[in-house]
Amino acid sequence: MLITRIFDAPRSLVFRAWIEPSRAGQWWGPQGFTVISIAMDVRPGGAWRKCIRSPEGTEFWRSGVYQEVVEPERLVFTYVSDDPQGTQGHETLVTVIFGDLGEKTLMTFRQAEFESRESRDSHRGGWTSCMEHFAQYLARAR
Repeated sequence: MLITRIFDAPRSLVFRAWIEPSRAGQWWGPQGFTVISIAMDVRPGGAWRKCIRSPEGTEFWRSGVYQEVVEPERLVFTYVSDDPQGTQGHETLVTVIFGDLGEKTLMTFRQAEFESRESRDSHRGGWTSCMEHFAQYLARAR
């Protein structure tokens, strides 16, 4: 799955919003969802974990491990759906490239390999909504 988007914010801010828990906690979930827990150890081999709550009150846990961190150009991390009891779903790999366009940023987002077409399409819908949420956050953060 590939998503590209230009954000109206400089690359340094866009990158920081992906690596600073206080920033990521304000946008990292689909629109209408709330981040209720987030922990991030942003370094190769460091782990991250978050919990988001849907408008209906359902909690969704996600976690992973950072593979690459090249500030302010690139993030690579694993992405797993899990639950508080430790049950894990299928692991995917997320790569985010941040292109410098002066006062704007070209973000290229890739996630692979999915266990099914349905899983890929579900993630695409979630991430597309998340990027709308992210754009709203960036407009406030500037």
